[in-house]
Amino acid sequence: MLILSRKVGEQILVGKDVLLTVVKTSTGAVRIGITAPPEVTITRGELIQRKSAKSPSASIAPKQ
Repeated sequence: MLILSRKVGEQILVGKDVLLTVVKTSTGAVRIGITAPPEVTITRGELIQRKSAKSPSASIAPKQ
């Protein structure tokens, strides 16, 4: 995992066309603006975890 420090107004480019902008920071929270093409799906991490927890196949570990 790459960990970066950014200040309000600073940006991070992911790939060639996804731009993350720090919009606001406060104690325990950060607001991030995301600029991406419409074909890029953006999903919050907790929604992915919730969905996989409800899926019957979520408890099956992948073969190694």
